[in-house]
Amino acid sequence: MSTLALPAGAFARAATTRELPERLRIVVAHNVYQQSGGEDACVKAELAMLRAHGHEVIPYTISNDTIERRSRLELAALTLWSAPAYRELRALFRETRPHVVHFHNTFPLISPAAYYAARREGVPVVQTLHNYRWFCCNAVFFIDGKVCQACLGRAVPWRGVLKRCYRGSHVASAGVAAMIGTHKALGTWRNAIDTYIALSQASRAKLIEGGLDARRIVVKPNFVYPDPGEGPGGGGYCLFVGRFSAEKGLLTLLRAWRNPALRRSLKIIGTGPMSAEVEAAAAGNPNIELLGQCPPDVVYDFLGRADLLIVPSECFETFGRVVAEAFAKGTPVLAADIGGLSEIIADGENGLLFAPGDADDLAEKAHRLLADPTRLQQMRRRARAAFGLNYTVEANHAQLISIYRNALRRCAIETA
Repeated sequence: MSTLALPAGAFARAATTRELPERLRIVVAHNVYQQSGGEDACVKAELAMLRAHGHEVIPYTISNDTIERRSRLELAALTLWSAPAYRELRALFRETRPHVVHFHNTFPLISPAAYYAARREGVPVVQTLHNYRWFCCNAVFFIDGKVCQACLGRAVPWRGVLKRCYRGSHVASAGVAAMIGTHKALGTWRNAIDTYIALSQASRAKLIEGGLDARRIVVKPNFVYPDPGEGPGGGGYCLFVGRFSAEKGLLTLLRAWRNPALRRSLKIIGTGPMSAEVEAAAAGNPNIELLGQCPPDVVYDFLGRADLLIVPSECFETFGRVVAEAFAKGTPVLAADIGGLSEIIADGENGLLFAPGDADDLAEKAHRLLADPTRLQQMRRRARAAFGLNYTVEANHAQLISIYRNALRRCAIETA
């Protein structure tokens, strides 16, 4: 019997009796953000990687651009359970009979209802956790300019409602908190997902602390595809690339660049809610240049010529895709010693780590490194070597397919 002829729910059980084909059929589901960032780039790269290796990829996407047209009560209801997404995904699974469905972001318009659609149709579920949305209303454990883990491990993140952690709104935050609390009580995270992908060991530890089953969490880092090739360096400037928001440590970076010892040019690429602060800093400091939002090829060009990429995040980054991109270009990274960044950077080898939120430490280490061209050049070689060892498409594809196969076996055993 062919895969397409199997009745709903039968495919996962049938997988226990025969080997999976070399090339898989995969539904990749993602709720696209209003402001595209690292997570959207990761999904795009993963789709391209799977297709390049001959797998059949069926994307299911919903854009958050429609959020502004919905009332907060309507949005809260959809966040808790999206009946349209549930119906659409069940129909898609019945029509395409995928070997596995891989979710990235389901918030808010796909919703956890999607996992139940997959369970109803017998499709194994893999979920990459790019952030901490299941434990924190704003997903980053950061509010009022500092790290906050008040809701971690709580049945319901009610403090996030009091602090208006999502969109600065009590109502919107209550909708997120209701989603988190309801699906924790229902056992959705425990029973409806076969495998979680964490992007770093630090992220995995935080997910376990939040209550997820450690046995179901595997670590697979992000990657860069296609390989942009090594850059020449020697541009005479440092670079920041990212969202202009408080948790990204921009204020710390801007304070560091007021240090008279740092007379090197700082180029800043991106946009976000702190654009006014960045514009003011650039207007008052001739060493700071604001480049705004740039297309990927331009970003790679700046990365390849930069002497140093600076990642001053003050939240628990799950990974930090821009670091892997810098390594692909052979550019060393000066990063805050927090979250996944602490794992990616081999301190003193392919970059340096500084104390999060400490502008003086950032300035001192940037100055020390930039004053030593020989060491900087050695770091360039090691950065490129780190990319080749850890963040290429070849290594990542093998990891991901192994994860898919293991998820299908787990689903087959549990539904037998």
